[in-house]
Amino acid sequence: MRAPTIRDVAERAGVSKSLVSLALRGSDQVRPEKRDAVLRAARELGYRPNTAARSLSEQRTRTVGVLLNDLRNPWFVDLLDGLNSLLHANGLHMLLADARLNRRTGQDPADPLLDLRVDGLVVVGTLPDPAALGGVAERIPVVLAGSREPAPPGVDVVAGDDERGARLVAEHLIGLGHRRIAHIAGYGAVGGLRRRSFEATMHRHGLAEQTVVEPSDMTEEGGYRTTVRLLSRPDRPTAVFAVNDIAAIGVLSAAEELGLRVPRDLSVVGYDNTSIARLRHVWLTTADNSSHEVGRRAARCLLERFEGAGGAGRVQLATPTLEIRGSTAPAP
Repeated sequence: MRAPTIRDVAERAGVSKSLVSLALRGSDQVRPEKRDAVLRAARELGYRPNTAARSLSEQRTRTVGVLLNDLRNPWFVDLLDGLNSLLHANGLHMLLADARLNRRTGQDPADPLLDLRVDGLVVVGTLPDPAALGGVAERIPVVLAGSREPAPPGVDVVAGDDERGARLVAEHLIGLGHRRIAHIAGYGAVGGLRRRSFEATMHRHGLAEQTVVEPSDMTEEGGYRTTVRLLSRPDRPTAVFAVNDIAAIGVLSAAEELGLRVPRDLSVVGYDNTSIARLRHVWLTTADNSSHEVGRRAARCLLERFEGAGGAGRVQLATPTLEIRGSTAPAP
């Protein structure tokens, strides 16, 4: 059987082909009763628009490429939800690509998405060389989401306020009476902002000498190994602030292995407020970096670029909050 056409939908609904086209695109020029008739006819016939033909006529694919630094990171989930909700509401669809995998195979991370002729690109997370996106930004709108690396001209940056978030964590632990506080730091601009803000807050409270910072790779294994070293010190910390929730899980594992109870013997704080932190048996105190809002703002920036907004790239920071759960308590 042949696939139903726009002519079939028009005949079933008793309207013209041009009105069917307008109704399916959500045009406000179509009266509600006519739109309902068209949508009902399309549904009954099982009609699906010819996306390829539409793309050719409009010179647009109505797709947005989303390039993630690492698909394994659960922090991306809420950001993608915020991003996709606004894109979908505007008739756009996401295509995902894993930058880590593309680099491993020797590809330029954005190439597979550009080959599919996406209308715009959202880069989520930290890329090794964001400056390489300059050439892409000359062809299509580009937005960096969740990254604080310097962006090429004309590229918008949307992220959480990492300095404020780290300050909230440090002040929470200090307010609980902790003085020996360790920070398991991360890499890149985001990791640097969180580390420097933590150190500055400790210094303001006269705790610079009690401050311990250990570098890590932002993984669970890295958090675990770093915590084993920290808790083996004679002046072991009474609290640990991990650069992200994944590293904080490693902290919890190390503490349990060494016979320490959280939060009675050791308070632990993560960052990102991922689904991991909200698991009942984890119930991790963590900084919520407003990732859903970051995703929505990134989508809004892209939509504004589609509508012709030009000029220099903008930096927008979403306000973080502290989610206090069961992994922090007064200092022992």
